[in-house]
Amino acid sequence: MTSADVVVVGGGIVGLATAWKLVSRHPDTKVIVVEKEHVLAKHQTGHNSGVLHSGIYYKPGSVKALTSTAGRAEMVAFCQTHGIEYDICGKVIVATKDLDLPRLQILEERAAANGVKARRIDKAELFELEPHAAGITALHVPEAGITNYTKVCHTLHRLLLDAGAQALTGTRVTGIEERTDKVRISTTAGNIEAGLVVTCGGLHSDRLARQTAPETTERIMPFRGEYYELAEHRRSLVNTLIYPVPDPDFPFLGVHLTRMIDGSIHAGPNAVLALAREGYTWGDINLADLTEVLKNPGWWRLAKNYWRTGIGEYYRSLSKAAFVKALQRLVPELTADDLVPSPAGVRAQAVSTQGKLLDDFVWSETARVVNVLNAPSPAATASLAIGAQIVDRLESHQA
Repeated sequence: MTSADVVVVGGGIVGLATAWKLVSRHPDTKVIVVEKEHVLAKHQTGHNSGVLHSGIYYKPGSVKALTSTAGRAEMVAFCQTHGIEYDICGKVIVATKDLDLPRLQILEERAAANGVKARRIDKAELFELEPHAAGITALHVPEAGITNYTKVCHTLHRLLLDAGAQALTGTRVTGIEERTDKVRISTTAGNIEAGLVVTCGGLHSDRLARQTAPETTERIMPFRGEYYELAEHRRSLVNTLIYPVPDPDFPFLGVHLTRMIDGSIHAGPNAVLALAREGYTWGDINLADLTEVLKNPGWWRLAKNYWRTGIGEYYRSLSKAAFVKALQRLVPELTADDLVPSPAGVRAQAVSTQGKLLDDFVWSETARVVNVLNAPSPAATASLAIGAQIVDRLESHQA
């Protein structure tokens, strides 16, 4: 049987950042990262848009607000130190109609409360930054940027190995049993005993949490985000990042245009319920996953509250014309011929039994286990700061 001081379940960016923060503070600690896939960062991290979020969207005082600004600065420093390409290109949040103006004001107030640089600009200034964007006014957020989070994970993996940690890929956790003096983790590659455990399971985080905290009521709903990207000859339509003004009560930002670090321009995403926890296409169907969703009263309450929004999201999923129309509010010159399909991502969204979309980080703790139940955007941007907070929690537990 393998043994470790700490086992981290999940090889995405939050799990790897947590492991790295742990060995950085405690070099003599034996750490093992366990990942069910044969490669690290395969799911949410590997399908990330690469945005270095500024922290403008988040409610003041939330964990997201408290970690995003510091986390972005730390991530930029990490990229600088390790030669990972990044670009602090800035972004514009564009108001296209009068209804957007009160919501834009809310974002300005949140920016001030969260210490985020943001400036209201008029149509002329917007034209200077984004000549093809439409809007009656906008917020310019100069500290937003882009990077490649998969490369960040590869670097974290290398640093962990150099520090003596292990990363077991292709190893699925089948059970977690907490005892008085240790935790036994059953895996497809054998059992591991550890003093402490962190679970960062993303799309399966609630299932992992229930192994040691069966009273956990939150459930993960997999929302697929579908993308197009601009044909190469139309990339000049977008200089940086162009976002709509979001609904402050809804955790999805709406379709937007994002310059990636490789120069491509991604358009999207929408948000539709996936038919499997790892359902990247309409053809990916897992009946057990789908049944679990349909048995969850939280899903039906969510559907009741947001059915109009949901219909619009499904319509954009099934109609390229509808998708294009949403993008044309931001860049009117775009046409259907300018867009080519791009791989989708799946967001692990925790939902309460009351049907509330949980919009902040959520933890569940026992004597020897810290479960990360919800790690929404800006989890990648803030991953190093979030990892430090998780290590703080571990240090408060008895090893």
